[in-house]
Amino acid sequence: MSSKNEKPQNVVELTSSDDEDNVAAGATRPQVNAPASKATTQQNVPRQSAAAIASSPPVNEAPESRSFWKAGTYAANITIKSTPVQGSLEHARVHPKFLHSNATSHKWAFGAIAELLDNAVDEVQNGATFVKVDRVNIMKDNSPALVFIDDGGGMDPESLRKCMSLGYSTKKANKTIGQYGNGFKTSTMRLGADVIVFSRATHESKSTQSIGLLSYTYLRKTGQDDVIVPMIDFDISGHWAEPIIYSSQDDWSFNLKTILEWSPFASKSELLQQFEDIGPHGTKVIIYNLWMNDEGVYELSFDDDEEDICLRDEANSGSLKKLPKKVLERQSHISYRIRYSLRAYASMLYLGKFDNFKIILRGKPIQQFHIADELKFPKVISYRPQVSAPLKDATAETTIGFIKEAPALSVSGFNVEWRCWYSYFIRWIFLINFFFLTYISHYWMYTGVLEANFIEPTHDKQDFERSTLFVRLESKLKQMTLEYWFVSYM
Repeated sequence: MSSKNEKPQNVVELTSSDDEDNVAAGATRPQVNAPASKATTQQNVPRQSAAAIASSPPVNEAPESRSFWKAGTYAANITIKSTPVQGSLEHARVHPKFLHSNATSHKWAFGAIAELLDNAVDEVQNGATFVKVDRVNIMKDNSPALVFIDDGGGMDPESLRKCMSLGYSTKKANKTIGQYGNGFKTSTMRLGADVIVFSRATHESKSTQSIGLLSYTYLRKTGQDDVIVPMIDFDISGHWAEPIIYSSQDDWSFNLKTILEWSPFASKSELLQQFEDIGPHGTKVIIYNLWMNDEGVYELSFDDDEEDICLRDEANSGSLKKLPKKVLERQSHISYRIRYSLRAYASMLYLGKFDNFKIILRGKPIQQFHIADELKFPKVISYRPQVSAPLKDATAETTIGFIKEAPALSVSGFNVEWRCWYSYFIRWIFLINFFFLTYISHYWMYTGVLEANFIEPTHDKQDFERSTLFVRLESKLKQMTLEYWFVSYM
């Protein structure tokens, strides 16, 4: 389905076309005079008009850091805004610094990318057949951006607002991977300073397309002390893209103006063109102003391999040293390459084989890799944890063996998976280094795989809660390695 054309009449427009089309590429952006709509505002809640909201505080003049780990260190402008007008709702404000501190839960960029892949996998229940991950160039300054596109059910205006709100999740815990309502915010803000979302959906016979902007750059440079998320929506049920007006035409136009000033797109027509590669339903996420490392180089490398996205610092570690042959062989194994190669990393994210879904990285589908299929002398060991209802009958089937390269190559550890989705999609979580091998021991090159739905992951899904069940599982896995070792060599 192609993007809907604008109706030639009765369409909300900006008062001046110059505001839309003449945003200079790479230029310092002007201060916005008033904040746009809140992400948490519901469609049926009265809102203040743009003119009624207090003007933004003075722009923060502190130098901007492009390194993620330093981006939260700026002087915050704390202001007290005027009392809300009659009919509007007071709310607790969330300072923009929270977006950064919240994203620090992701220690590395691939953990953040995994969150966005999970969102697409969750959409399989709504008909998704693919998620595409690629690099695009921002026309305004020719900088790289990271784009995710899926053909799932998409989000209607209300769903998009919930997605971009903090801590709200509509996902059912027994059917989907995401459950805390925080992953989208932490993942996108970990990868770049700004993200713009395009989504198209049909709900109750009404087709809509929506645009939302979560911009840390905008919030910092305009000195906001609240997280402001400008959004606009269109009704595309007919032949034209009709703007959906909730309060006033001025508010809608102000949201559009803010999006154009702080997004990669200089006009409304450019925004609408982004829906052309979505189809009748689906979502497109563009993350731009990507973070850099301490040397001022982009954290993600798109140039080392045209079919891959790499973590620059991990890929370059040790590259200047002359390494022994055995070290080079170990580094060529997938258990090492997942540290820096997104293609290798994503190939191991889901143990179950997809029936009708593909992860397409830079135009090439990723082939799934299953460790259990690669083991020599595999053995299945059952473990029944001591848990209460409703998991009292839970059983963990652990497959343990040796990698096929053993003994020439020493790779050891357990891969602990969590949540079997519809019995064939399985989310992997490893106990150390996120999606990597855990229990390195003195026992010769064993590798194990198990599903452990009876323990709970942490909110960032990069570790497990240190519960009694987890400690018992840890002890049981160590016992399994001893038993497997002695059975194999006696």
